[in-house]
Amino acid sequence: MLSSAVALIPKETIDQVLHYADIVEVVGDFVTLKKKGQNLWACCPFHHEKSPSFSVAPAKGIYKCFGCGKAGDVVRFVMDVESVSYPEAIKWLAKKYGIEIKEEEKTPEQQLAQNERDSQYIVSDWAKNRYKKLLQESEEGESIGWAYLKERGLNQATIETFELGYSLDKWDDVLAEAQKAGFDVKYLEKTGLVIKREEDGRRYDRFRGRVMFPIHNISGRVVGFGARTLRRDEKAGAKYLNSPESEIYHKSDVLYGLYQAKQAIRQEELCYLVEGYLDVISLHQGGIKNVVASSGTSLTEGQIRLIARYTDNVTVLYDGDAAGIRAALRGLDIILENGLNVRVVLFPDGDDPDSYIRKVGDKRFQEFVEANSQDFISFKTKLAAREAANDPVKKAEAIRDVLQSIAKVPDPLKRQVFLQQTAATFHIDEQVLISEYNKLVKQGAPRSSGGSGSGASSTRGHSGTAAVQPGGQLTGLGQQPPRPQPQHDDAMPDEAYGFMGDEPADDVAEAEPVPDVQQACEKEVVRLILNYPAQQLANEHTVAEYLLGQTDETPFRTPIYADLMHLCREALGAGRFPDARELVRHERSDIRTIITDLVTEPHELSPNWITHSIYVPRELDMLQEACDNAILRLNKCNVERELTDCLAAMNALDPNNVEEYLAQMAIFKSLKQLDMQLAGLLGTIVSR
Repeated sequence: MLSSAVALIPKETIDQVLHYADIVEVVGDFVTLKKKGQNLWACCPFHHEKSPSFSVAPAKGIYKCFGCGKAGDVVRFVMDVESVSYPEAIKWLAKKYGIEIKEEEKTPEQQLAQNERDSQYIVSDWAKNRYKKLLQESEEGESIGWAYLKERGLNQATIETFELGYSLDKWDDVLAEAQKAGFDVKYLEKTGLVIKREEDGRRYDRFRGRVMFPIHNISGRVVGFGARTLRRDEKAGAKYLNSPESEIYHKSDVLYGLYQAKQAIRQEELCYLVEGYLDVISLHQGGIKNVVASSGTSLTEGQIRLIARYTDNVTVLYDGDAAGIRAALRGLDIILENGLNVRVVLFPDGDDPDSYIRKVGDKRFQEFVEANSQDFISFKTKLAAREAANDPVKKAEAIRDVLQSIAKVPDPLKRQVFLQQTAATFHIDEQVLISEYNKLVKQGAPRSSGGSGSGASSTRGHSGTAAVQPGGQLTGLGQQPPRPQPQHDDAMPDEAYGFMGDEPADDVAEAEPVPDVQQACEKEVVRLILNYPAQQLANEHTVAEYLLGQTDETPFRTPIYADLMHLCREALGAGRFPDARELVRHERSDIRTIITDLVTEPHELSPNWITHSIYVPRELDMLQEACDNAILRLNKCNVERELTDCLAAMNALDPNNVEEYLAQMAIFKSLKQLDMQLAGLLGTIVSR
């Protein structure tokens, strides 16, 4: 069998793994499941809870936590619980079920590329061990490096956890030792451990006389290093020196400390974000293990996606000086745009998280963080209002800047709250604030693709304050979002690993606000198809055939349900029934989420009904009626929309145009009659 380094997993093997993998057995390896109704329940392995809200549906092969929202199939569970990629999850399951993975050989180019990466991983790991040994066993390492770490209050366990080391103050220590160990010099150069001078071809160590901080990727492999000089003379160079970009190290896709913090982030449902290596290490030692660092780089989409795998909540801990405040403001809009909840804590001027926890101790540090944490928008608003208090021009600029940040927030309710808070802080009318937002939108305020798509849903609260859509103007009551853009999670596979790649239908309704009742009617049709696709009805059709046939010429206005109907039609057209087990592996995260929601049943009949011989009809026993009602409700909803449009058209007509008015009136009466017929079939009372 070829190693994973030089092979791809064929689809046939993936299909075999998915066939044999039992979600109950797999989940049961991590939590204790108890049967209740048709499903099994347990306390969620992804967040703390006392009452079980984590459900496994054996018949559907799906799990869902109704507390934290984690959901998916057996492969997704392994990916989530083990923090591995799709192919790694397939291999994990294959090993559990004794399935041999006969991998397909890569092309020579693919093999060479993989061998290059593997060699860089190997030499980086060797260097890490070399630096660790020098810290603990060399005279220079003990007297300088070890002494410095002890001075910073770090204990042996912490130093081991983060695999800290020391590089000798020599030009060629790593170069010479690596060559002795048989490593090719080109891999030392590619990883940046060794530098080659252009003028004379001489090679020398990049890191000399520095404390070494290995940088791990999410699976724990060393991909680069950060290094702090302990010299104070001018020849020492930069205080911190980092590995350059390489085939295995991309700064924008790595967070320092995430490998050590990922389990704590998941358990605490919160990620603390700091700037430096020692901030992470000191807080970890102080009992705050859910902490990572951006390592001095501006926060990127890739780093945010890493955090989002484990939590939606980020608290940024930065210095309290002017530079720290600017750092807290810079780049945090991108976190908001990706739907995460952001809070900010600033420390007293002159302190950073590392110095402050060493100054006040672990307990007081945590108390300070809890007492001084504030949401990012409120923080930015108050800061801007304070700085521009007596300057109308600056105040106007500050308001626009805050509105730009609010526009990044995908959640409509949060946007509404932030608008209200901003209006109150700046003592400005909410409607004026909304009007200014719309002006910014018309000017083409950009929205990154990393968020929830081209727009989020909007609502109008009881106070009459409208929420606004990022990238769009004010919208009204109960409106639903346009189709989210496909989100490609780094951990998700490409087609080579069995992921479905269906594109949304080209002819679906344009993304526009959709009333709640329309959305609910469309959702019910899709839900019935996905839960009972092959179930025979009294009319001798299956549920999928009947509902898809009845809605063949009915465009769905809710984009996500339009896409799902398209996928169901594709399946039926290919001679198979729509299968939720397949759809839950779709490449689009919004489709995976909605599929899981639609086929998971959070509420089931109590066994007491059966115990007391009380017959309660199940949905399965009344499928024909459920399907008929779903179609009738959808049709009635569409007719009501047409009535509204017709009435609006009549009101817009020129009063002198009698002929056109009478024509519209005839259409209105016809639609009204049809609406009443549908109401009668549904048993609904409609005023005449």
